Amino acid sequence: MLNYIWGALMLISLIFAAFTGRLEAVTTGAMNGASDAVTLSISLLGIMCLWTGLMKIASEGGIITIFAKVLRPLTKILFPTLPPNSPAMDSIVMNMVANLFGMSNAATPLGLKAMKELSRIDRGSVASDNMCMFVVINSASLQLIPSTVIAIRQSIGSSNPFEIIAPVWIASLCAIIVGVCATKLFAFGGKV
Repeated sequence: MLNYIWGALMLISLIFAAFTGRLEAVTTGAMNGASDAVTLSISLLGIMCLWTGLMKIASEGGIITIFAKVLRPLTKILFPTLPPNSPAMDSIVMNMVANLFGMSNAATPLGLKAMKELSRIDRGSVASDNMCMFVVINSASLQLIPSTVIAIRQSIGSSNPFEIIAPVWIASLCAIIVGVCATKLFAFGGKV
C-alpha cells in the first residue's frame, strides 16, 4: 500500500511540474537529492562499522557482562519473565548500550538478534510482553550521546552540531517513560 502512495505522490509531482514548466527543476532536484543520499549513506556506513566493531570487541572482552550487571536491576523490572543469563538478555543489554551511546545504526543488528532470541523463548503467534517491551525500549531509547544525529549535523555543516544533546535527553527520557508505562499497563491489563 505504501508503494502505491509513494508512486502516486511522485506521479502527481511530475504532472504538476510538467504543467507549471518546472520539470527540469524537479529532475535536477531529484538528481541532487540522490547524490546527497549516497554521500550521507557512505559517511554513516563508516560510523556504523566503527561502532559495530567496538560493540563486538566489548562483547568479546567482557564489557557487556559488566553493563549487564549494572543494568540487571532495570532489566529485571522491564523483563521479569526473561531468564537473566539468556542469550536474549545479552542481546537486549547490548542493544540498550548501543542505543545509550547513540549508536542507533549499530544497535539495529543487535536489536534484530534480540528479537530473534525473544521469539525463540516466547513462542506463539502474537508478540509477547517481552517482545513488546523490547520494541518500546529500542524505539524510544535514552541516548546520552546521539552520535548519529551529531554526525549528520556535522556532515551538513552545522555550526554547533552538539547543541541538540539536551533536547535529545529530554525527548528520549519522556518517550521512554511513557512507552514503558504504557507497555506495562497493557501487559497488566491483558492478565486481568
